[in-house]
Amino acid sequence: MADSEATSPAETRRGYDADAQQLEGWRHIYSGKVRDLYEPVDGPDDVVLVVASDRISAYDYVLSSTIPDKGRVLTQLSLWWFEQLNVPNHVVGSTVDDGVPAEVVGRAMICRRLEMYPVECIARGYLTGSGLAEYREHGTVCEIPLPAGLVDGSRLPEAIFTPSAKAEIGEHDENITYEDVTGMVGDDAAAQLRGLTLEVYREAERIARERGIILADTKVEFGVDPVTGNITLGDEVLTPDSSRFWDAATWEPGRAQPSFDKQFVRDWLTSAESGWDRHSGEKPPALPADVVERTRARYVEAYERLTGRRFDA
Repeated sequence: MADSEATSPAETRRGYDADAQQLEGWRHIYSGKVRDLYEPVDGPDDVVLVVASDRISAYDYVLSSTIPDKGRVLTQLSLWWFEQLNVPNHVVGSTVDDGVPAEVVGRAMICRRLEMYPVECIARGYLTGSGLAEYREHGTVCEIPLPAGLVDGSRLPEAIFTPSAKAEIGEHDENITYEDVTGMVGDDAAAQLRGLTLEVYREAERIARERGIILADTKVEFGVDPVTGNITLGDEVLTPDSSRFWDAATWEPGRAQPSFDKQFVRDWLTSAESGWDRHSGEKPPALPADVVERTRARYVEAYERLTGRRFDA
């Protein structure tokens, strides 16, 4: 899923060791797995420039290979979703006229700085992934009881809020309960985070379904806008990096569903062909050209089917 520091203030650590582009008028302050964060050299201190790169990560590694146009797809899809949702968001502008440097237009957003909550807000409408593993063992997801008889890909009776705690760089986020969230941020904020997350999911699930795509689950992040005091949607939203999208025409509960994300990358890395052991501690090898191209095509297809627009690279 997405970088959790996309709208956080500058920090002493710089995150991942990324070769961030130098941009006139902006100072690089942080790199996540996919995004590079900048602050104005001279200007207001309440905004940041978030630039999506073509980097791709898998199994907590940033790969040496990149996926052409991935940064543009993620940014343009996020901007489209922000327009569809009736939830306050952090976007200030995305054009040259707004102050975005010309060399990164299309894959960059100027965003309001938010005081981010230390919670990954996840909504699930279908059972799969880590939720499926817990369900098979305990009949629950994040300790929420679910009906018996569900299988991989089953639609849940209603969407559920299954938060996780943000992990340090290179570590896995840890699933937590709603009660854990209340202990971290308080009862009122926890209730708002849950309500907003489920609101985003339900509206996005409806929109995606109208386009023949199932939104199985999604991760969103929120922070407080220090100017308005409102809880505000930040980071990216409803992209293949932060969400699990399936083709409704091929959905078949009882098996793993093909998804519009980096599935080709994960499958190749864990295949005999790659020769890589994900538990070895060694960095993954470079991706073959066909895996790169098929992954790019999947990202572009998700963008085009969801937005109804042609992707212009």
